[in-house]
Amino acid sequence: MKAAAFDYVKPKALSDALSLLEQGGDDARLIAGGQTLLATLNMRLSEPSILIDITDVAELKGISVVGDKLRIGALVTHTEIEDSALVAKHAPLLKAAAPHIAHRAIRNLGTWGGSLAYGDPAAEWPACSLTLQATMVIHGPSGERKIAAKDFFIDLYTTSLEPDEILVATEIPLATSNQVFYFHELARRHGDYAVAGLAAVAEKQGGVLSHCAFTFFSVSATPVMASAAQDLINGLSLNDQLIAQAVASAREEIDAIADITNSAEAKTHLIGVLLERGLKHMLA
Repeated sequence: MKAAAFDYVKPKALSDALSLLEQGGDDARLIAGGQTLLATLNMRLSEPSILIDITDVAELKGISVVGDKLRIGALVTHTEIEDSALVAKHAPLLKAAAPHIAHRAIRNLGTWGGSLAYGDPAAEWPACSLTLQATMVIHGPSGERKIAAKDFFIDLYTTSLEPDEILVATEIPLATSNQVFYFHELARRHGDYAVAGLAAVAEKQGGVLSHCAFTFFSVSATPVMASAAQDLINGLSLNDQLIAQAVASAREEIDAIADITNSAEAKTHLIGVLLERGLKHMLA
């Protein structure tokens, strides 16, 4: 099957892209890396009348440090994040996560902003942005607005991004010198979507973890934090008993959802496996 006919435009400025998006209304779609949209077009799951290619919009590009934040433009590719010295220094969780995203060809084209805007609960970047307390920078007809990652992901493939808005960049607090992290996902094969995954950071002082953030993905309709487990661990000296309590707490708190190959019970079990491994890794 081939895509239905559509008009194609390639604006050079963010203001032009926003104007075209507003004019096109429900019949307009943005395209950047196209790793999801092209498939839906070819299967006619999406039939826009106008396709707006934003890959030449300079305002959406680049990785930089602005004040006490790492700013990642929406058009930055997965590979650029993987190879960035700024990311490695200021958001090492992202560098650890990047190689898990699909395969090299996908990472070369797929974009940071595209992944966040799509809101796939099995994707790595939404979970990482939640863990790192990222702020989404969004532009629309009424100007700029910012929204925290915890408020951005609403439901399955649903974000708070309005149809006439564009995600421009993401701002992430710089990692501290005593921040530790853990990223891992369990998949049938490398490059497949995860059966379950964990993106975690904490501040480490000796055997004590504080400011913990543990986000699980591919287990529910959105990336989900194990808030009760975080509260249980924060500021306490970790031992095997406390780790076991945190594992039990996470399994109880997170309402896992089955997919076509894995039961909710299996995902609940893996939540505990990942958290136990993550805590032991961060303490090592």
